[in-house]
Amino acid sequence: MRVLAAMSGGVDSAVAAALAVEAGHDVVGVHMALSRNRDQFRTGSRGCCSIEDAGDARRAADVLGIPYYVWDLSERFEDTVVADFLSEYEAGRTPNPCVRCNEHIKFEALLDKATALGFDAVATGHYARIVTREVALPDGSLRTVRELHRSPNDTKDQSYVLAVAGPDRLARAMFPLGGFASKDEVRAEAAKRGLSVSAKPDSYDICFVADGDTRGFLQSRLGSRPGSVVDTDGVVVGEHDGAYAFTVGQRKGLGLGRPAADGKARYVVDVQPATNTVVVGPAELLSVDRIAGEKALWFEGVLAPTPLAEPAGASADVVPDADGWFTAEVQVRAHGAPVPARVRSIVPTGGTQGDEVPEGERPAATDGSRPAALGMEIELTGAPLRGVAPGQSVVVYRGTRVLGQATVSRAWRAPAPR
Repeated sequence: MRVLAAMSGGVDSAVAAALAVEAGHDVVGVHMALSRNRDQFRTGSRGCCSIEDAGDARRAADVLGIPYYVWDLSERFEDTVVADFLSEYEAGRTPNPCVRCNEHIKFEALLDKATALGFDAVATGHYARIVTREVALPDGSLRTVRELHRSPNDTKDQSYVLAVAGPDRLARAMFPLGGFASKDEVRAEAAKRGLSVSAKPDSYDICFVADGDTRGFLQSRLGSRPGSVVDTDGVVVGEHDGAYAFTVGQRKGLGLGRPAADGKARYVVDVQPATNTVVVGPAELLSVDRIAGEKALWFEGVLAPTPLAEPAGASADVVPDADGWFTAEVQVRAHGAPVPARVRSIVPTGGTQGDEVPEGERPAATDGSRPAALGMEIELTGAPLRGVAPGQSVVVYRGTRVLGQATVSRAWRAPAPR
């Protein structure tokens, strides 16, 4: 196959490219220039996609003996990932820029350009597995299904941020590091091949906020917008320079002028952009057991309730009950623990919570297709989750397998039964 290897300049993507070469593929390396500041350098483990990283990627490509190019995707990155980051915080939501980067850059801009140039797949250094299996159809024939699964390396697993790419785009992706159980194994593979990035530190935090000061970055782009911090009774307990800089569940940096009456710590429990107000309250208000999601997508093998049938020839092994519910686990943070839940697909009607219609109870489109704007409804069946914020990604798993993904639109605690 002709494979485009996305080379960030780190050890993971370098080893992924090496493994693609050794598998016999015709490989071309590409570094994505995402920063508009061409003089940007890393600060230790902070930042990525800098001029320094481009040089490291080039040296790795030279060692592997593959062609190497730099593609300038900085404008696309600014207009999608950075713009989404700013608008989501401004709207009182909590975005995940890594999810948006996978959605708009790696598995949209990069993948579409690679396909247009005749490449069969894009290889990246993500820690996740694509499992291919044959399923039997009712007529006795077999159909190949590609599933996204967790990496055996629990500490580095990236299936959570990859789920947003969906089944169609991941069908043209390769994750050569999927079988590695530790980062040390990957570094050893790099050293064995003479790749100089074998000991390069991992990047972390937000790549376009290289100094780690997210609040400072937001203020530089959105400006100062003074407002009030209030408690759940509406009493002003502090001031802020912009409600956009706060997120549900936050405890530090609240700048409160007076302690709570009970002396307990207070957390951000709501951000109200319309009034530029931040609401703080006790920890117990952060616990939720219900989550609504928007822009949901489902992977192959998850059967939508009738009358919205799967595409012709599909086969499902995750089948909801008569009300559309099925059991699974859900995860709301990149390295959070999955929790048991009941999940179903819904079609939002644009009304308030509770007006959504289960997918199986809404007539199919006249052309037989699914509605484009599916939602997701989740009931946690174990312990409640704490500090789930609108804007976060929620990913549905069954074991190691990814079943679906959505963006959290609301999280709440169901009323106690009377």
